Amino acid sequence: MVALFSRPQFDLCVVGLGNPGPKYQNTRHNTGFILMEKIADQLGVKIDRARFQGKCGSVQINGKKVLLLMPQTFMNLSGHSVLEACNYYQIPPEKVLVIFDDISLEIGKMRIRRKGSHGGHNGIRDISYCLDSEAFPRIKVGIGKKPDPRYDLADWVLSRFTESERRRIEELAEPCLDTVQLVLQDNIGEAMNRYNS
Repeated sequence: MVALFSRPQFDLCVVGLGNPGPKYQNTRHNTGFILMEKIADQLGVKIDRARFQGKCGSVQINGKKVLLLMPQTFMNLSGHSVLEACNYYQIPPEKVLVIFDDISLEIGKMRIRRKGSHGGHNGIRDISYCLDSEAFPRIKVGIGKKPDPRYDLADWVLSRFTESERRRIEELAEPCLDTVQLVLQDNIGEAMNRYNS
């Protein structure tokens, strides 16, 4: 019996984390969204299809098929969107690359990991919970520490970037895209050597 249609097979799902809506644009917590949009621009694609409780697009990179996903569930429920996409396309956790903000790194710095704990990040916590796995690679992007230890963490991550800070974040789009290409080649170790700081 011939199947009427077949679902595309994706080699990688790249997920950028953030919160939807104008209220959260240009905030530190939306670093994943900012970089996903820049990466999509570099690849000449749009992330504009409403699916999996998110916005998504697809692209071929060096002959490999990549799903680009920006969950629209709000940060704390990001895993629900990722799980829907992974279930539909049968993408295993180790083929999900997540880009997100990290307060422990200075602005303009990034750190790549093969896997790991959520480290207090609610978006990563929910993805780990929904996928029942911590074995997904990730790109942590520095948004800077709180200016004062007494400063409320939620207020800090939801504060807006200055123009110069935003430029420094956007400059990381190229190394992020290079990391995507290296992950597609099963060479995340080289990405870590190049960009971990």
